[in-house]
Amino acid sequence: MNMYSTHTEVRQVQVDESRAGQRLDNFLQHALGGLPRGLLYRLIRTGQVRVNGKRAKAMQRLEHGDQVRLPPVKRQADMPIQLPATLLRTVRDSVLYQDQQQLILNKPAGLAVHAGSGLNYGLIDVMQKLWPQYPDLALAHRLDRETSGCLLAGVNRRALQAQQQAFLQHQVEKRYLALLCGRPKEHNFMVDLPLAKALRGKRSRMIVDDEGKHAVTRFKVLEQYRSYTLVEAEPVTGRTHQIRAHAANIGLPVAGDPLYQKPSAVTAQRQAGLLRMFLHAHHLRLNWPQDILVNAPLPDSLRTFIDQLS
Repeated sequence: MNMYSTHTEVRQVQVDESRAGQRLDNFLQHALGGLPRGLLYRLIRTGQVRVNGKRAKAMQRLEHGDQVRLPPVKRQADMPIQLPATLLRTVRDSVLYQDQQQLILNKPAGLAVHAGSGLNYGLIDVMQKLWPQYPDLALAHRLDRETSGCLLAGVNRRALQAQQQAFLQHQVEKRYLALLCGRPKEHNFMVDLPLAKALRGKRSRMIVDDEGKHAVTRFKVLEQYRSYTLVEAEPVTGRTHQIRAHAANIGLPVAGDPLYQKPSAVTAQRQAGLLRMFLHAHHLRLNWPQDILVNAPLPDSLRTFIDQLS
């Protein structure tokens, strides 16, 4: 059932030692009894949730003793989220690795990790439906809605904290396959440009800005075609839309990307058979609790498109 607790008054909750180091969004998911992620992020974004009296961000990590303001929430109608049976099967069959600490999935393109943007469910809702024996199941990182590939989740608090720490210390190796529009001059190259968020209509995008956050992406050419180049991209840092924004800034946008290309270019690519953004997280390696290496095969739709380019 998609229900959460009713609270009609503002509450102040102190972060205890067991929750120290947890991200604010994950803390709220527990504190507010399964609040839908879309609503949860809206409460944070509008300042209704505060930490020590100040506005906070969803990714902010809490410390022991922090005071978190919880706004009133009303019980949602007793209506279960309707998850398509085909989607449940797809996600269940997408498991690349599983042990008693974690799950690694091959996320399908078109599925957001959290509810929002017109959908009342996200990947995390599907996972909680499939694996109810893990009440603390949570994602250690994110992939854009249109990006497919390796996605890591912890099945308990201890695992999630270890995974997040590994990401913070750059101990997780992530590599993506991307088809870029155009042909770079070098076989191996690096983009080191700071990124900041900006609005484009109702959607946010990342732009190069001297006041932005440090961002570095390594690119390695794998195959070149007449108008495209297949590369392996490694984000050294983990900024939003990093590969997409860096590629677009150097004049080599990711094929099929509707946010960082002109609409006419996307239309032409769709007419040529590319019906989604060509970005796939194909490689993930981490060293906890032991050395784990996982590869997600390129989806058939993307493979078919590049096969016709050869």
